[in-house]
Amino acid sequence: MPGSLATGLDPRSVARGGQSPDRAWRWAARLLAVSVLVPLAVILGSWLHFDAEIWQHLGSTILPTLAANTAWLIVGVAIGSLLLGVPLAWLTAMCEFPGRRFLDWALMLPFALPAYVLAFVFVGVFDFSGPVQGGIRSLFGLPPAWSFEVRNTFGVVAVMTLVLYPYVYMLARVSFLGQGQSAYEAGRSLGLGPWAAFVRVSLPMARPGIIAGLSLALMEALADFGAVSVFNYDTFTTAIYKSWFGFFDLQSAAQLASILLTLVLVALVIERRFRDRARFVETGRGGRRRIPLSGGSALAAAVFGWGVLFAAFVAPVAQLLSWAWETRASLDARYFGLFVHTLSLGVMAGLLTVVAAFVLAYANRYHGDRSTAFSVRVGTLGYALPGSVLAVGVMLSLTWIDNRVADGLEWLTGRDVGLFLSGTVIALLMAYFARFLAVAYGPVESGLERIRPSVRDAARSLGAGQWETVWRVYLPMLRPGLLTALLLVLVDVMKEMPATLLLRPFGWDTLAVRIYELTSEGEWERAALPAVALLLVGLVPVILLVRRSAR
Repeated sequence: MPGSLATGLDPRSVARGGQSPDRAWRWAARLLAVSVLVPLAVILGSWLHFDAEIWQHLGSTILPTLAANTAWLIVGVAIGSLLLGVPLAWLTAMCEFPGRRFLDWALMLPFALPAYVLAFVFVGVFDFSGPVQGGIRSLFGLPPAWSFEVRNTFGVVAVMTLVLYPYVYMLARVSFLGQGQSAYEAGRSLGLGPWAAFVRVSLPMARPGIIAGLSLALMEALADFGAVSVFNYDTFTTAIYKSWFGFFDLQSAAQLASILLTLVLVALVIERRFRDRARFVETGRGGRRRIPLSGGSALAAAVFGWGVLFAAFVAPVAQLLSWAWETRASLDARYFGLFVHTLSLGVMAGLLTVVAAFVLAYANRYHGDRSTAFSVRVGTLGYALPGSVLAVGVMLSLTWIDNRVADGLEWLTGRDVGLFLSGTVIALLMAYFARFLAVAYGPVESGLERIRPSVRDAARSLGAGQWETVWRVYLPMLRPGLLTALLLVLVDVMKEMPATLLLRPFGWDTLAVRIYELTSEGEWERAALPAVALLLVGLVPVILLVRRSAR
């Protein structure tokens, strides 16, 4: 056996006892893909129980509003993210101005703020009873009833833009850095002005990164539940929640979820086609020489960058800390329980997801064929899906399994054993697993790509079996990537609101659920304490992103 490896036989076709290990890894990858597909198939299958009267009522009442609000949200966030993310990426990547070194990484800090946290800070500051409108009434002597509305389309789009522009900023910045200065200077040498050279040369070359960042931002906007709830802005995610918990109609919730699922899948297809038509371009290291800005241009660039950072991160965090200090007396043992629930869910989901991500990545790299590659694509689809959609699919799936098992046990024993999967932590873990498998897959796959196949061949030639090679060679070498994946999933699970809100067992409230409960009652100040805890946790992946971006 070692000899066969030394003589150049394909290691994927040889194993101890003459059995190929490919089949086990491939089937494991397929099962993981099926575990993500089942909830989605169940959601689409909900149309088998179509009630024409309900949909006639929905079509004449809320459905047009849901479609219009969702469309305005997507269009607004797309325009806002592009207007903020692309210019900031160009300025920090290609230009030199006061404060650029700090802004270069600080502009990614809004990643640490969940959208629903920034939303309730915005509403708490600018609403009728907030300090802004109160100050305006006092300053100008306006009547007490004077006010202006902030819970509207513009408000929710502004908040979502400030939270999501870093997706466009980060990937557009990488594209501009990859171009270097040579392409831009070539355009200038042909007679183009600075603006024309940017629009006609640099911007088209950065299109793949910009599209990738924009697609991520729009997926997050489609999936959002907490921010739109704070603004009382009805979209498909809020309609799913109201159908489930307001009308106790899980089938209608599933059918609404299927519409949102269709929108997401169409967006994925469009994004992939755009990405296939363009490729990232790297033209050397010219990007290290930056365009010096001076005078009014340097001042405008600095004001723009610092203004965005102040509005998206500095001011909201300062307000949160102020509210948290004012309400510190409400900090009691209950918050410790919320943190324990939040952390334990994150750790369990993180371990489960990282193991699955390793199986997918290892199977695709060393035992991959078309079916395995397809399994990887399907298995990592969940991150593009809203948590509310996955929650409905998981609940329907587990309810069906529970009913079948309960019927069988009752037939055998004559006892009604009840439901033992739905309404438990298992349901939450299934939703987290499907949602965040892609998050864990990225760092694990990157770590595997750094390990040469010759390392595996050497271990096998020394007599190590399949599992011994994995345990003694791959896992130690992958430790940084596995730890990164675990931290990213941990933080995402701790901040996840819709899936937790819909699937949590009785008594398993988390920090995100507590924020929703307080903000739904208008208790902005009291919601600051759990929000600060989530903010501190959210800084972990931002630091990882900054370090990776710097490298």
